Amino acid sequence: MSAPNRSGPLVVVGDALLDRDVTGTVSRLCPDAPVPVLDERTATDRPGGAGLAALLAVAQHDEVALVTALADDAGGARLAELLAGAGVAVYPMRLPGATAEKIRLRTGGQTLLRLDRGGEPRLAGEPPEAVRELLGRARAILASDYGRGLLRQPTLRAALADASAPVVWDPHPRGPAAVPGTRLATPNLDELRRLTGDALGGAALDATSRAAGELRRRWRVDAVAVTTGPDGAILCRAGGAPLVLPPPAVPDHVEDTCGAGDRFAAAAALALGDGASVADAVRAAVEAASAYVAAGGAAGLHRNPESAAPPLSARTADELAATVRARGGTVVATGGCFDILHAGHLATLQAARRLGDCLIVCLNSDRSVRALKGPERPVNPADDRARLLAALDCVDAVTVFDESTPHQVLARLRPDVWVKGGDYGEVELPEADVVRRWGGRVVTVPYLAGRSTTGIISAASQRGRHLLEGVV
Repeated sequence: MSAPNRSGPLVVVGDALLDRDVTGTVSRLCPDAPVPVLDERTATDRPGGAGLAALLAVAQHDEVALVTALADDAGGARLAELLAGAGVAVYPMRLPGATAEKIRLRTGGQTLLRLDRGGEPRLAGEPPEAVRELLGRARAILASDYGRGLLRQPTLRAALADASAPVVWDPHPRGPAAVPGTRLATPNLDELRRLTGDALGGAALDATSRAAGELRRRWRVDAVAVTTGPDGAILCRAGGAPLVLPPPAVPDHVEDTCGAGDRFAAAAALALGDGASVADAVRAAVEAASAYVAAGGAAGLHRNPESAAPPLSARTADELAATVRARGGTVVATGGCFDILHAGHLATLQAARRLGDCLIVCLNSDRSVRALKGPERPVNPADDRARLLAALDCVDAVTVFDESTPHQVLARLRPDVWVKGGDYGEVELPEADVVRRWGGRVVTVPYLAGRSTTGIISAASQRGRHLLEGVV
């Protein structure tokens, strides 16, 4: 088996469907039955099933290929047209019968009825040589099973089992087991219950871990990540405790979760293809699926971007500042290294947030910290420091700057208030002159005495030396 190719395509293998959303208004009931009458306003076609997984992956990776079975009918032609137009390279296999279609009738952001077409699943024809060659040069492979039979094709299964690229298996209760050696299986809770026959009784985490362990052993896969909707995912591996991965944020309103599992599985496959650990890949997948749902899910794929602005927490620092200012709000900013986040930092950030309508943290980069603090710093890299800060309720955005002072980033953001923690006056702050140029003001907030990163590092070093001397 050859080494995986990290420059190759993400290959999605699975059942592609043609999805159609018919959206309209309801203002009356049908005269001959107690059902609502939908007055159609728009009808939107899009790839569904494995086709949607490929479509979502294109947003993350510039080379995505889809191996699927297509029928020789209008639905198959429309599906191929949509995928090609989105930049997905389609490798078709022959599908007897009709293309599967799922039609959703929707109003007010809700689905009234779903109509399925296509009949019973049929076994696809043999994969052409081009498919086997494609799998051999894949960066990562996502097996996206929608129960239509493609992943039961024996020659295709053999090629998947022989592939050197990491395989993520997104299962379906009516589909076959993952091929042995699969890196990660990604069932949701309902799929897990149906695949294992486990009623998932008892404590939720224990029951899910038990069933996931059973599936992992039965299928001989490396790991199972069970998606749990708004709670994120639970990762179960051999010989370790389950890893619970909550989403970074839960949106106040969920419009459409269709495709969230596809987004999760595609993001996990891409991360594994980049060399990430399984835990890091699942963490990235949770974040990607959460952002997808927050943006409207499948219903948001064709939305006019101008009519659907993302929430403030999802914007960059520059976009956030511009939006808050356009609304007549007050932009507050503060800055620092925040190398080891402690109670003093938290007190400053909480006080700063109360001074306006948003708080942006200007964070020194690793190079900037080294220039200010010496070669042993920072203790934590910028990505980790930014992530911790962004997780705080009082912080709305984080931006990293590379210079020794935040002058350039301040000139770009133009905050109304610049906040520092401490006892010094405005004249001692080098940023004061910069902030005044656009009418901003500089304020200080109380700083908790005795809390400092330098002090924490010094105390830890001394304690370590004393322990070492005691051992000697």
